[in-house]
Order: sequence, then C-alpha cells, then structure tokens
Amino acid sequence: MNATRIAGIVLIVAGALGLVYGSFSWTKETTAAKLGPIELSVKERQTVNFPVWAGVGAIVIGGALLLLGGRKG
Repeated sequence: MNATRIAGIVLIVAGALGLVYGSFSWTKETTAAKLGPIELSVKERQTVNFPVWAGVGAIVIGGALLLLGGRKG
C-alpha cells in the first residue's frame, strides 16, 4: 500500500468523523489573577465547528486518491 492510498483512507475517515460529530470542544483553564498565595482561575470552553462542505470535500478527495492513486501513468 503506497502513501497515496493511505492519505486517501485518512481523508475519508477524517471527513466521515467531521460529518458525524460536526464540532469538537475542549476546556482551557487560565489564570485570571494572582495575588500572593491567592490565585483566581477561569475555565473557558472552546469549540471548533467542522463545516459540512469540508467533510464532504475530504471524502471526495480521499475517494479520488484511492481510485486514482494506484495507477501509473
């Protein structure tokens, strides 16, 4: 299996996961203020949305790489 086919499979899987989940998020803790031994921290929830067109595009490009990647011209 060559690198082109592996890249195609990775793109298809990433595109499918993007379509299924739509977004991912994480919690980031930052220090807002520190006065001697007293520390005030804030937890922020950050979200990244994955557009539908990007998921479909990744699946299409991955499929093209699988179909055309093994051919020698």
